[in-house]
Amino acid sequence: MKISILGAGNAGSAVAADLSMKGHEVTLIKTSHSMHDDNYNYLVENNGKMTLNEFGEIKTGYIHKVTRDIEEIRGAEIVVIYIQTRFHEPLIERIAPYLEDDQIVLINPGYLSTAYMLKHCPDKKLIIAEAESSFIDGRIMEPGLFRVGFRNVRNPIGIYPAARREEAIAKLDQMQERFVYLNSVVEAALHNPNLIVHTVGSVMSIPRIEKSHGDFCMYHEAYSRDNPATWAILEALDAEKMNVLEKLGFPRLPYVEACKYRNSLDDNMDAKEVFLDYAEMDTRAKGPTKVDSRYISEDVPQGLVMLEALGRALDVKTPIATGLIEIASAALGRDLRAEGRTPEKLGRENIHRILDDARG
Repeated sequence: MKISILGAGNAGSAVAADLSMKGHEVTLIKTSHSMHDDNYNYLVENNGKMTLNEFGEIKTGYIHKVTRDIEEIRGAEIVVIYIQTRFHEPLIERIAPYLEDDQIVLINPGYLSTAYMLKHCPDKKLIIAEAESSFIDGRIMEPGLFRVGFRNVRNPIGIYPAARREEAIAKLDQMQERFVYLNSVVEAALHNPNLIVHTVGSVMSIPRIEKSHGDFCMYHEAYSRDNPATWAILEALDAEKMNVLEKLGFPRLPYVEACKYRNSLDDNMDAKEVFLDYAEMDTRAKGPTKVDSRYISEDVPQGLVMLEALGRALDVKTPIATGLIEIASAALGRDLRAEGRTPEKLGRENIHRILDDARG
C-alpha cells in the first residue's frame, strides 16, 4: 500500500521505517526546517535507512522516498499527518490542493483537526481518521537511529464520515498498527493523553523544570507513587473532560481506563497501576527540558484551550483547565488562549457536522 507521512520528526521517521518493514511503499515528507534536519539529511543520503532499537532488538527499514515535496501525497492511499498539533491548520491549508478524492487522511494525534480538514477541503471526498496517541513512542538518538520506548497494544481511531467507516477500516487494518475503532473523532480528540498528562505534569513542575537545567523526567517525577496531590489535580481535570464528553453525548471514560485500554492486554490489572508502571519505565525520555516546550506550548493551547472553549459553549465548568491555562500563560509571558483551538477557529459549523455524523 502507498502511504505518505507528513512530518519527519521522532514519530514520523520511526513509523515510516516500521511501515516500510511491513512491506508498504512509504514516502516520508519533511514539512519544515524547525527540527531534525540532521536526521532528514542522513535519510536522504542513505537511501532512507532508519534503524529502530526496540529494547535491544535492532531492526532496519529503508523508506521508499524521503523528500520535502508535499505534492508527493498525490497517489497515496493513506496520508498520515505526524506533526505538532499547533501546526496542523497551516499544513492542512498547504496540502489541500494536492489531496485527492477517496484518500484517507490519518491525523496522529488529532485534537479535532477533522474540523480543519472540513474547513480547508470542503469539496474533497476524503475519509478522515484521528488517533489518540502515537503508535510508537521514543526518540531519535542520532541520525538514522531511533530508540523505541513503548508501543501501544491498541491504537484507538475515530473515523469521519461514519458512512465510510467500513471502507476506511478495510484499508487502515492493512497498516497492521493494532487499530481499534471509536464511535467518533471527537472521542479520539478528547482522549488524547497529552491533554491530561502533559499539561498537569509539566505546569505543576515548572520550578523543577527550571531548576534541573534539562535533567528532568516528567513521568518519573510528577507521576511517581509519592505524588498523591498531583494525581488529585489530574483526576479533577479528567473529570472536567468527562463532563464535556458526556454533555456532547459520549460515554464517560476516565483517563486511567483509556490508558489501560491503549497500553495493556491484562484485563485484571488495576488501571492506575498500568499508568504508573508505564510512567516508571526506564525508557522514559527526559523532558520537558525547558518550560517553553511542547508539553505546555502545544498541549495547553491545542488541548486545554479547546476543552475550556467547548465547556463554555456547553455550559460545563472547567476551573482546573482554566487555572492551568492562566498559570502556563503567565509562565511563558504570552496569551495561550490567543494561540489555541476554539469553536470559532475550528468552525462551529464543522464541529456540528462532526457531531451530527457521530449521532447518525
